[in-house]
Amino acid sequence: MAPSGSRSIKKGCQRVLYWIPVLFIALIVAWSYYAYVLQLCIESIEHTGLKVIYLLVYHVIFIMFVWAYWQTIFTRPMNPLKEFHLSHSDKELLEREDRGESQQEILRRISKDLPIYTRTNSGAIRFCDRCQLLKPDRCHHCSVCDKCILKMDHHCPWVNNCVGFSNYKFFMLFLAYSLLYCLFITATDLQYFIKFWLNGLPDTQAKFHILFLFFSASMFSVSLASLLTYHCWLVCKNRSTLEAVRAPVFRHGTDKSGFSLGFRKNFRQVFGDEVKYWPIPVFSGLGDGCSFPTCLVNLDPEQPSSPSGSNPANKSAAEGRQFPSKPLRESQSRLLTSTPSWT
Repeated sequence: MAPSGSRSIKKGCQRVLYWIPVLFIALIVAWSYYAYVLQLCIESIEHTGLKVIYLLVYHVIFIMFVWAYWQTIFTRPMNPLKEFHLSHSDKELLEREDRGESQQEILRRISKDLPIYTRTNSGAIRFCDRCQLLKPDRCHHCSVCDKCILKMDHHCPWVNNCVGFSNYKFFMLFLAYSLLYCLFITATDLQYFIKFWLNGLPDTQAKFHILFLFFSASMFSVSLASLLTYHCWLVCKNRSTLEAVRAPVFRHGTDKSGFSLGFRKNFRQVFGDEVKYWPIPVFSGLGDGCSFPTCLVNLDPEQPSSPSGSNPANKSAAEGRQFPSKPLRESQSRLLTSTPSWT
């Protein structure tokens, strides 16, 4: 009981430590709200009309920023569907086999009816010993969360959560609104920051809040702009951070652009078809997270073929490439259908 109790205490302490970066961000945001609203707008700005405009715009950006941050933190990462988990009999069969090749034969048989196209670097079926499941494409095991995450991008300590299929749009909006938040503060605080150095502000407590508010917003803007630019590039290329570091491996070999379908489709795979939902932190992406259209020339011969009567318009005329078979939830992945929005 003692070792079990010590492990529980250790995990509890780790969970508390993981929330420290989030608490730090929350304190910074709370102080910035106090400094901007109370010390700058109410105490320092004398023009009533300008004060009202600044406060209205600020609170709209602030609400969207906090909403996106909340969604990124508290949206649970999606795990593989039950179709990818090994049955009890398959687990026993796999445990009885000692040789790796025999185990691979079993895994290949199980994966034959699943939309799995990626492999390990050695060409083996991607299998998670910890979760006892066949990894769907773009799925990875997070050592911090101790579970397999669909389309895992990275584990972000600043949100204490895995960024993946279920919350990647929220993470992008969090970066965008936080950058907009910092830029707005920097732009509206600039003239009062200049007055600080010219001794044009009254000698009150607000002087130092205005000074540090400008410095902190400016520094955060630089780091957020670089991070947002990088993730915009990933969205345009339809890659995750893990895939940018190590390209996915298919049966024909490594292909860093294996999941790229072109800018428009790549963007809408994350943000969805309906433009009105793009700036709002609600889930609107396409697909089920377990299977993704690819632009591969040669399909995996072990995978099920596309249903008969499929529209040949799914072939890319420009590249002569073909989409794979339909995923488990075709109704959730309009990327595989031939719709006017993708023409």
